[in-house]
Amino acid sequence: MIEKIYKNARPYIRWWWFSGKIDPRVIEYQLDWCKKNNFGGVELAWVYPLPNSEPGPEWLSEELGRIVAYAKEYATKIGLGCDFTFGTVWPFGGSFIDEKDASRNFYGLSTQRLEKSWEMPYSKPGYILNHLDHNALERYGEKLGRFLEPGLKISPSALFCDSWEVDTELLWTQGFEKLFMDEFGYDIRLYIRDLNKRQSVRYDYRKLIARLIINEFYKPFTEICHRLGCISRVQCHGAPTDLIAAYACVDVPESESLLFDPHFSQIPASAGALSNKPIISAETFTCIYGWQPYPGPGPYQEKEQLADLKLLADAMFANGINFIVWHGMPYNPSGSKNRFYATVHTGPDCNFARELPEFNQYLEKVSELMRLGKPYADIGVYLPLEDTWIQNELSEELQRPSARYHWELQYVRFPEAVKGFRPIWVTNYFLDNAEFKDGVLFIGNMKLDYLYIDVDWLDINALQNFIRLAKQGCPICIIKKPSQPGFNKDKKYDDLTRELFSQKSVSGVLQKTAKKSPLIEGHLLPEFWCRKIDDDLIIFFSHPMTKSISYPMRYGQSFCETDMNIKVGINYAGNKNDINLQFKPYQSIILRIDKQGNVKFEDINFVPSKPVIPDIGEQRCYDIDGYKETNKTAKS
Repeated sequence: MIEKIYKNARPYIRWWWFSGKIDPRVIEYQLDWCKKNNFGGVELAWVYPLPNSEPGPEWLSEELGRIVAYAKEYATKIGLGCDFTFGTVWPFGGSFIDEKDASRNFYGLSTQRLEKSWEMPYSKPGYILNHLDHNALERYGEKLGRFLEPGLKISPSALFCDSWEVDTELLWTQGFEKLFMDEFGYDIRLYIRDLNKRQSVRYDYRKLIARLIINEFYKPFTEICHRLGCISRVQCHGAPTDLIAAYACVDVPESESLLFDPHFSQIPASAGALSNKPIISAETFTCIYGWQPYPGPGPYQEKEQLADLKLLADAMFANGINFIVWHGMPYNPSGSKNRFYATVHTGPDCNFARELPEFNQYLEKVSELMRLGKPYADIGVYLPLEDTWIQNELSEELQRPSARYHWELQYVRFPEAVKGFRPIWVTNYFLDNAEFKDGVLFIGNMKLDYLYIDVDWLDINALQNFIRLAKQGCPICIIKKPSQPGFNKDKKYDDLTRELFSQKSVSGVLQKTAKKSPLIEGHLLPEFWCRKIDDDLIIFFSHPMTKSISYPMRYGQSFCETDMNIKVGINYAGNKNDINLQFKPYQSIILRIDKQGNVKFEDINFVPSKPVIPDIGEQRCYDIDGYKETNKTAKS
C-alpha cells in the first residue's frame, strides 16, 4: 500500500487551506505549480480564516468534502499524490466532540480547547479529543472518515496525525485509577496532587500513561486508517510515551525539523528500522530561523535562503530521513499574498523560486538512494526513557517552543563512545522478543552486534531482558550500575543487577565488548546514515557543517567558501578502506562500497546560490568540532 501512495521519492508539501471560500481554479493553479516544480504531492491541512475573509463551507460539511474530493481528483489526474491531515490543526478535536469524548485531567475536563482551527471564529472552540480512549477515537474517526470518503474513493492516501499537542499535566481518563491499582498496587489518587514532588510515583504514572497512548491512540489510529483504505503517517513526538514503540506501530513515522534538532530524527528512524518501515518522513524547514507565534510572520520569512534549506535537508538525510515534506505552501490565488505564520514560505513568489525545481530533484534523488535496501546498524543503544520519565521540566534555558519536558527527548543524543559505529536506539518494547544466536543479535527487523547501556535508572523488565540476552552470549556494554525506578521496589533488583554484571559477555568498557573496529574511523567524523543493499553498503555523509545545526539556524549559516577534506577508514566486510572525503562547499557525499572494498561515489551534485549573511562585521565561519575556517568579513 505504501508503494501505491508514494510512487516516487519526490518531496511533498503541506498545503495550508485557510477557512473560507476555496476556488477550484486556485486548486488547479497551485497543483499545476507543484507539478511543474517537481513536488510529488501535497498534504491538505485545514486552519483558521484569514482576516477579512468571507466565510466558507462549514467544517466536515458535504460542500467542503466535495471541494476536497475535487482537489484529490485533480491531483491524481496530473500525477500528484494527495494526503490529508486527519482533522483541523494539531491535536484531534473540534466543536463536534461530545463532553464524554473530551480530554481530561485528574480534576475533570481539560481546560484546553482547539485553537486556530477551520471553525474559528464561527463556533466556540471545541474540545480536545481524549487521546487515552480508543472508543472516543473511533467516534472521531467515523466523522472524519465520512467527510473524507469522496476523496478517498478516488485513490488511496496517507492520513496524517501531527505532533502531540495535548496538555499532559495530570492527564487522565475514566478508569485510570483502577488500571493503576491493578498494575502498581497502590492508589494513585493519594499522590497525584504532589506528582511533581514524588519522582517514584511520577515514574509509575508516566509508565502507564505511555502504554495507554500507544494502545488507545496510535495503534487504533493506524487501524482506522487501514479500514479507510489508507495508511497512517504520524508524528509521535511530544507524546509522553515510548517513542520507539509509538513510531513502530504507524505506517510512516514522521519527524520534524527545525523546531526539533536534526539528531532527534534518529528516534523515528530507529523505530522504522526495527519495525521494517521503508519510508521515514520529516516535516522539514519549520521555523528554521526561529519561532514567532501566530499571526507571525517568523524571522526572515519570505527571505529564506536555499543554501540554508539544503544544509538542513542534508542533516535530515544523515539522521535517517528519506522523505521530505515541505512546510509549507499557503492557499494562494495567483498574485495574492497569503502567508502561514510558522513556515518557510513556498510558492511562485518565494525567495528561492528559480532554484526550487532543481532542488526538489536533488531531494528526490537522495531520498531515492536512501530507500534502497535496508537500514544498516551495528550497535543498539538503550534509549534512557526511565531517566527522562523520572525527571520533569527542562531547565528554563533549555526550554523552547517545542520542548518543555525531559521526556520529550529533544536533548538525548548517542554517547560519544559509539562514535564511528552506526547505532540505533532500542527500548524494552523490542527487547522482549530479541534473541542472540549464531553471534548476531536479532532485534525487531535488525541484526546487531552489541548493546550499549548508559542509564541511571532501568526498569526491572528491561534488566531481566538484558540478563537473558547476556546468558545467550550477547555482548553488552553497561557503563554503570542502574537503580530501580518506581514506588514499589523489587527486593531481587540488586541481585539481578549483580547477575547481569557477572555475565562473561558483559563489560563496562565498549572496547572490551566490541570485537571489531567501528564502521567509520577518523578525526572529526561527519554525520552519516547507512543502508545495506545485498552485500553492498551505501553511506550518506552530510557536509560537516550540518553538525552545527541547532534551533534556530543562523541566517546564512550555510555560508562556506572552502573545501573540507576528512580522511576516514571504512571497516566493512573484513576490509579497511582509507578514503578522503572531499566536501565541496554546500555539498554532501553518497558512496557505495562492496565487500571487496570497491568504492563508487554517487553523483548528487547540486550547488545552491551562495547565501548572504547579515552585516555584522568580522565573523568567524562556523566551528565544527574543531574544524575552523579563516576569518572572513560578512557582508550582506
